[in-house]
Amino acid sequence: MNDLNRTNDFESVPQKERDDQPVPAAKPPVGTPPAASHKVIRPRSLWLLGLGALLLLAVSVAYGASQHNAQARQVMRTAEQQRHFVPTVRVAKARAADGEMTVSLPGTTLAFASANIFARANGYIETRKVDIGDRVKTGNLLAQITAPELDHQIAQAEATLSQDHATLQQTQASRELARVTNDRDSTLVKKGWLTPQQGDTDRLTLDAQQAAIAVAESNIAAQEALIRVLRQQKAYQSVVAPFDGIITQRNIDTGSLVQSGTTFMFTLMQSDVIRTQVYVPQDAAFGVAAGVDAVVHVPENPDRTFPGKVTRFAHALAPGTRTLLTEIDVPNPDGALSPGMYVTVELHIPRTTPSIIVPADALVFSGDGVQVAVARNGIAHFKKVIVARDFGTEVEVRDGIKPGDEVILKPVVTLADGSKVQSQDAAVQTSQRDHGG
Repeated sequence: MNDLNRTNDFESVPQKERDDQPVPAAKPPVGTPPAASHKVIRPRSLWLLGLGALLLLAVSVAYGASQHNAQARQVMRTAEQQRHFVPTVRVAKARAADGEMTVSLPGTTLAFASANIFARANGYIETRKVDIGDRVKTGNLLAQITAPELDHQIAQAEATLSQDHATLQQTQASRELARVTNDRDSTLVKKGWLTPQQGDTDRLTLDAQQAAIAVAESNIAAQEALIRVLRQQKAYQSVVAPFDGIITQRNIDTGSLVQSGTTFMFTLMQSDVIRTQVYVPQDAAFGVAAGVDAVVHVPENPDRTFPGKVTRFAHALAPGTRTLLTEIDVPNPDGALSPGMYVTVELHIPRTTPSIIVPADALVFSGDGVQVAVARNGIAHFKKVIVARDFGTEVEVRDGIKPGDEVILKPVVTLADGSKVQSQDAAVQTSQRDHGG
């Protein structure tokens, strides 16, 4: 019954649809092995498949061509925009440097006067009056040296001097006797009562006595000089301060043996005025002169400054460092500064050559050296400059530009000399950014 229905259904299908439908294969007899199945592809299906592939290829080619044309038009538009594009650059005006140049340099403090005191007499230290850190005045006794043999030498020299004085008196008496004898005998010789030989003897005896007096006087002078030397050596036994100051070193004690000229005893420093030494580089040395203001800063005392003035300088640069040795005298009445300290000295040196200050962002480093891009009448011009000093955010330059020039900040790499630019003041741009924020 089912097979009959399937037959009627097949006959009711139109002829065209029956042609398109595959004819069912006949069932093989029972017990026959199944045959391999084969899919039948008709020519009409192949034609439809090729037509679809062709349409897909045509659509792809058309899409690719349209994309290529769009990219070409975009490149042309970009190139045209670049040819006519005028970039906006940030600029800042170069300004002239101040007439006074401030230079900060490391320095060293020294005592205004310093003396190493050595023994000038041989002997032993009898008493020591001062120690390290003691303040002394001119003439104060520092130590007393004792040398008993020197006292004996002085006593001996004084006794010899007394002998010389006695010898002088004796010689003077002999001369007087010779004078009287010569005066009397010379008259008798003229009258013939005495021989001429006797007269010559009396005259020459008088001359000898006068020479003896000169010798005695010379001996007295020599002996007095010797006594003065001995007494000076005696005075050297009292070691005194040559000037007001502070004892900073002590190398002897009571009972120490000292020798003249070799034994180091004390170091005395005068610190009511402090010398500060700095080495000024060559670019600032030409403005250094006596009277230039200076301010000394101590790192350990940042809240206080010590003003002073340049008092002396070497007038010649050191060949090895190209620096000028300069000294500043700083009053130190309260002793806040000590010799040997590390300090920073701020010198206010009059400027001798004009310089320009520009922001550090304006510098361009290239194979041609250091340059600055200047915006002038809407055109960028690169100017070669010489960096004199670097202040961090600003630099001092020479040559190439003048005060009032608008320098371009952080110029892009593609910016070339002669490029058109549109200037915008950096301060205005920063203000707008802050206001917008």
